[in-house]
Amino acid sequence: MVAPKPAGAPVAGPSNWSRGQLVVVSGRRSAKIALRKGKSDAKKAKVYGRIGKKIIQLAKAGGADPTTNAALDTLLRQAKDLGVPKDVVERNLKRATDAKQGDYQEITYEAYGPGGTGLVVFCLTDNVNRTASEVKPTVTKAGAKVAEPGSVLFNFQRCGMVVVDNTSEDAVFEAAMEAGAEDVVPVPAEEDGAPSTSYKVFVPVEAFSSTKSTIRGLGFAVNEEESDLVFRATAPVEVDDDAFARNEALIEKLLELDDVDAVFTNCDGLVA
Repeated sequence: MVAPKPAGAPVAGPSNWSRGQLVVVSGRRSAKIALRKGKSDAKKAKVYGRIGKKIIQLAKAGGADPTTNAALDTLLRQAKDLGVPKDVVERNLKRATDAKQGDYQEITYEAYGPGGTGLVVFCLTDNVNRTASEVKPTVTKAGAKVAEPGSVLFNFQRCGMVVVDNTSEDAVFEAAMEAGAEDVVPVPAEEDGAPSTSYKVFVPVEAFSSTKSTIRGLGFAVNEEESDLVFRATAPVEVDDDAFARNEALIEKLLELDDVDAVFTNCDGLVA
């Protein structure tokens, strides 16, 4: 087991990595596992919803025919890889041609969470007023505070996260090096003492798609559902158990909102 990287330490690049620079996320391991258990259906529904909204967004911008809309064609291929049902795809393509259907846009809210944490709430919405009327009260009712734009976001780095399943530390390290990754983090195993078999490979945003292809081409199992662009905390914040539970509950409440696609935090134990 390698040692955790000190908070605030520079991210190791592929040119100067050593095996000792692999990051191991410590902290509330059991809580992180509990977050994953029993939530596959909810996660899948959120992914399907996001894909549906992106279909509408791209189809309205460039037409609903994938043969003449390259961006839409790429998204539909991704939807197929993710197992998005055909009826979900067809329903949203039809919605895109409805004149009453509004355009979708990306909105990011920032908040100060319990215990001095920061949260970034990423939304894709066709009604900004509706989204604000849902997100802001959810934050304040949890005892958190909506923050001014930029006051929390500077604590995060926008990057790609490629999740690789059924592999070992040695194997994924070598693949990540070849793919030009910035960092590799093991996903805690579900049983105490068991070795990790899944890893998060962090890459620059612009290298996200190519890195997935490279790693997949090397024979690794890329978890398409979990891999995504994320806001990654640059320095996780440690909080007491009460604040941790309140942060966890707030994130779950926010994710229940249809317009919210993802929530990122720098609360140690809940970071991406």
